Amino acid sequence: MESLQLTRVLPCKLSTNISRKGCSFRLSRQLGFGHLLRRSFPNGNLTVVRSEKIGNGGGFGGLTEGSTSNAVEDEKEEEKERHGLTQGIDRDDSLSVTDLHSIPPGDHEVIDSKGDVATDSKGKDEETEEEKLETRVTYNIVFVTAEAAPYSKTGGLGDVCGSLPIALAGRGHRVMVVSPRYLNGTPADKKFEGAFHVDQRIELHCFGGEQEIAFFHEYRKGVDWVFVDHPSYHRPGNPYGDSRGAFGDNQFRFTLLCHAACEAPLVLPLGGYTYGEKCIFLVNDWHAGLVPVLLASKYRACGVYKDARSILVIHNLAHQGVEPAASYRNLGLPSEWYGTLEWVFPTWARTHALDTGEAVNILKGAIVTADRILTVSKGYALEITTAEGGYGLNELLSSRKSVLNGIVNGIDVAEWDPCSDEHIAFHYSANDLSGKVQCKTSLQKELGLPIRPKCPMIGFIGRLDYQKGIDLIRWAIPELMEDDVQFVMLGAEDPLYEEWMRSAEATYRDKFRGWVGFSVPISHRITAGCDILLMPSRFEPCGLNQLYAMRYAAVPVVHATGGLRDTVENFDTYGGGGSGEGTGWTFSPLTKDSMLRALRIATITYREHKPTWERLMRRCIQKEFTWETAAIQYEQVFKWVCIDPPYVT
Repeated sequence: MESLQLTRVLPCKLSTNISRKGCSFRLSRQLGFGHLLRRSFPNGNLTVVRSEKIGNGGGFGGLTEGSTSNAVEDEKEEEKERHGLTQGIDRDDSLSVTDLHSIPPGDHEVIDSKGDVATDSKGKDEETEEEKLETRVTYNIVFVTAEAAPYSKTGGLGDVCGSLPIALAGRGHRVMVVSPRYLNGTPADKKFEGAFHVDQRIELHCFGGEQEIAFFHEYRKGVDWVFVDHPSYHRPGNPYGDSRGAFGDNQFRFTLLCHAACEAPLVLPLGGYTYGEKCIFLVNDWHAGLVPVLLASKYRACGVYKDARSILVIHNLAHQGVEPAASYRNLGLPSEWYGTLEWVFPTWARTHALDTGEAVNILKGAIVTADRILTVSKGYALEITTAEGGYGLNELLSSRKSVLNGIVNGIDVAEWDPCSDEHIAFHYSANDLSGKVQCKTSLQKELGLPIRPKCPMIGFIGRLDYQKGIDLIRWAIPELMEDDVQFVMLGAEDPLYEEWMRSAEATYRDKFRGWVGFSVPISHRITAGCDILLMPSRFEPCGLNQLYAMRYAAVPVVHATGGLRDTVENFDTYGGGGSGEGTGWTFSPLTKDSMLRALRIATITYREHKPTWERLMRRCIQKEFTWETAAIQYEQVFKWVCIDPPYVT
């Protein structure tokens, strides 16, 4: 970068001075070319001091040596410099030469582009601050996902792929999200109204023939949202199944998604031009797991995507896309790549004595061929390399530890903001927590509970399944209801536990409420009204509810696993110089007794140590888990993945 300086010559009026020799002026400020051309300079007087060490001619932004003076003027300038004089040039606003005059040698003051005077050669004035321009590398990033909020969402995956792309786009990257265009005949279909058909239909070779798909596109919040359209995505239910279970053709549906995602950067002229071959694919869970396999087996073998990279993001290792071995021929992969996806069930997991246990595992193929692997927390990245948390893939993941990292998810701080949340009756902040108690009494009134502001209220929000530890809650409720507490639950999925919630509500009328189903407004009101949020999950890759709880000053009590352990700091009464440290309580092992012990410590602290509890609430609400923070960490992984060569056989 060349050094650009503004000078004021002491014995003469300001002038634009082009010096051809190395000068001894102290550098006041370095400016990028674009930055220089955008700035306005006082009096329109500019001096360019060029070092002889830079061999690029010294021109910048269209202002070159030839454009400032002719050859004769340059010769005169050199001659007078040899005799100790400098040729000054006066120009008008249009940069036309209006006068030439000689400038005797002497001291010069160097000023920055805002006219602030710096020190002269004798060092009499104060030093000016150097401005360092930030250099940032930007990438073409392609998210491939089965769901992306607000278009489709069943859990945390939709939140991540609906928010992280926007954060990365805000940091200057070009971002595309490729997801199916789900139409199920409900009002939710209106979410796709902003996406318009791209005049580009392609045929994909898989499942024994050519499958024709179309693309829809919407540009929103700096991101290209691309939706793959095919009749298999048009049916009632959620992205994966309906009330009768998972769809039987999910392998077909998500194989189409992967093939289409590999073609989209090459064929879609979004914004007038394609993303091209040099991009980074972020493939999420098994639904997008064929993308790195296709890049390695199909495209790079033909000289395409040689500079592309793939990053596998594991949100839940329990779901791996395992299907019978005979289905491999439907995936559109070369036959010699079967070993990449080959999977053999252990003897105890086979259905009968003649079952060989042979299958294909799409997530396994992604782990083998991806250039880097991410999970949604550091704790979960460690757990999946163990026999307990690896679901049969722990040895393979352990072999790839050098490229395995964890990044905690962020939350949408605009949607989840107690200062402005449209779903809650009263607003509050770390500076004024009075609205928290009002939200609690409002929730008690809405649910028909006795209005008791001083009674600790415990909440649970989540699926009613084994992973979330709902069985522990069921076993603990009779004993917990003996204490002076109120308990509120929101969840659905398992009819057995839904019926139990109704039964518990009838048994403990003044203490327990169960909301069967899921409601976004109710989830916000429970989070704002509860004093404590309980999360006894058996495993939790990241978890979002504990982040929402802390944002709303609801103290989390969680099982010490995965992302819960990473994000909740265990409370220490004596830390922080006696004022306490931590943002909640973690318990282990995962037993009813250890969970009840943690809950009782929390409720005693709430009742008997109000100043301590208030400081705990303030620490919670001041924690920051933003997508901007997560995006910065993803950028570091992008740098790492581009250093190493891509996966090849």
